[in-house]
Amino acid sequence: MGKGKLLLRFSVVACMLLCFILFVQCTVQEGQYDVLIVGGGTSGTTAAIQAARSGANVLLIEEHEWLGGMLTSAGVSATDGCYALRGGLWSEFRDSLEYRYGSPDSLKTGWVSSVMFEPSVGAEIFRNMALRERNLKMEFNTVATGFAKSDKGWSVTLEGPGGERKVRTKILVDGTELGDVAKAIGIPYEVGMDASAETGEDMAPAEKNNIVQDITYVMILQDYGHPVPIPEPDDYVPSEFACCCENVQCIRPKEPERMWPKEKMITYGRLQNGKYMINWPIEGNDYYSNIIDADPEVRERELEKAKQKSLRFLYFLQNELGFVNLGISDEYPTADGFPFIPYHRESRRIDGRVRFNLNDINAPYDQTRKLYRTGVAVGDYPVDQHHAAYHGWESLPNLYFHPIPSWSLPVGVMMPKKYDDVLVIEKSISVTNLVNGTTRLQPVVLQIGQAAGVIAAQAVRKGCGVSEVSVREVQKELLDAGAYLAPPLDLPRDSKWFKTLQRIALTGIIRYYGVNSEWSNQSWIYPDKKMLSSDLLEGMRSFYHGLKRQDGTMIVFDEPESEYVDAEQLAGYVSSVTGKSTVDAEKTVLDCLSENFGKVFAPDTLLTRLECAVVLDTVLDPFGSYDVDIYGNLRDMPFCSF
Repeated sequence: MGKGKLLLRFSVVACMLLCFILFVQCTVQEGQYDVLIVGGGTSGTTAAIQAARSGANVLLIEEHEWLGGMLTSAGVSATDGCYALRGGLWSEFRDSLEYRYGSPDSLKTGWVSSVMFEPSVGAEIFRNMALRERNLKMEFNTVATGFAKSDKGWSVTLEGPGGERKVRTKILVDGTELGDVAKAIGIPYEVGMDASAETGEDMAPAEKNNIVQDITYVMILQDYGHPVPIPEPDDYVPSEFACCCENVQCIRPKEPERMWPKEKMITYGRLQNGKYMINWPIEGNDYYSNIIDADPEVRERELEKAKQKSLRFLYFLQNELGFVNLGISDEYPTADGFPFIPYHRESRRIDGRVRFNLNDINAPYDQTRKLYRTGVAVGDYPVDQHHAAYHGWESLPNLYFHPIPSWSLPVGVMMPKKYDDVLVIEKSISVTNLVNGTTRLQPVVLQIGQAAGVIAAQAVRKGCGVSEVSVREVQKELLDAGAYLAPPLDLPRDSKWFKTLQRIALTGIIRYYGVNSEWSNQSWIYPDKKMLSSDLLEGMRSFYHGLKRQDGTMIVFDEPESEYVDAEQLAGYVSSVTGKSTVDAEKTVLDCLSENFGKVFAPDTLLTRLECAVVLDTVLDPFGSYDVDIYGNLRDMPFCSF
């Protein structure tokens, strides 16, 4: 072979090798994922875990070193609400805490919450949960700096310890604390209080404003057993905190009805192992500043002011109240011992396909939209907003633990109108400012993330937009994961009939009722009460309105002749829906009752709400026979599937 040919062949091989190397480098630098979650906060963490469990290839990036967001990185290691509504990943997290500390009672160390823990322990639990998922990759100390939309998803520029690189994803999830991804990609949003004329909420102010809730730089203190004084901070004046509790310096408290002795105040956030969470809202270390849309430099300056206020409060605790042995713990691997981030109670609220308002919570069955059919999470905390650090707080609506029924969160709140391959979670979901006062709580945000994980994975699997996934399929997967989708307390998750009542509640055929009991917000479906004929008729007509049987005739229901439902009347409803003869329908109903409850039923046996629910769920299967869209409209199946 001549020299020229040999050189040519060598050049071709070298060129091919170079192309291969460049291809490999490009593939490595521009990785492909089904789901990219920006922000390993409270909801971002559960979204990543659930999406991976649901079969998606997931990348989770987090700006700092811990997972868990407000529960860990912000130091608010005390959960609020959903103590009885214990399901899904929220329950799994609690199980791990109880195992770690020894028992459920070991979590009741302070009086603000029944679930308290050291932030580092919570972060470790979240990380261990995530590490068990083979489909999940995590990158810490990493941020997203650029977003480019394509027909197949998103190209996202990441900056981390290894430098800058790009990844591609089919579904993009904003799990940041303030909805920063939503802003970066141009999703419209709201900040501050809504006008009542816009939302229809009587409690909202007459005029819209940009006032947000106070933020807090939480401190985790340690009882060192000896004095650990800190230097007097700049601008310290004792009067700033004089009315944080009952003491001789307090002359005119802002909130006289919320004054406690200093011992009560300090044990508010008592943690395990001699630690104390200082997140005190009563003339304590809450700080007001609306930094949501501020430039990074302004944010940094304001957060430093929030931190300095906390230090001044610590100095007050040591020097005015005598807590000289309490000093900043070594809980966090930060230079000053403070958490990685402040506690943000409020964020941007996206312009979503569904906007959840207070009327939807207070009267779910009276609304035009049937959002109760689309529930993917539950909450039971009152509307609670922190505004006392704002100058002029007295003029704002009184939102101190405003009672509401427990509620079911509609699936469409995390879906922006602008894109169908993006989910926005954490506290940036599409709710009104008032509703944010209850959806912002930690167990709810954990559930929001889990639901988002299911939605994202199903959208990838089916090759559709997030708003096009089957709501019923999402709900089924969440129920199989042990999640609560509707809030009735009557039957716990370990009950034989848990899924049955959840499914029937999600159709609205048998309704639940909200109750306020002192500080507790509840809902009950009353399974053991006799079924009122008027209630069942209303539910059946509401669900089957305008629908046809398989023979093409309209489904209609006769007026009941008695006050309570018996087996014969229920059989008449089954006959009306299926077209079966009344004789066959009655036999079907009686057989179903006997098989499920282990006793003989007669046609004139008065039935309980649970017995009716079991028959409806088993024989008619309204939950499985009809899908619903994100607004609660029945869709996809024009006839019942029998």
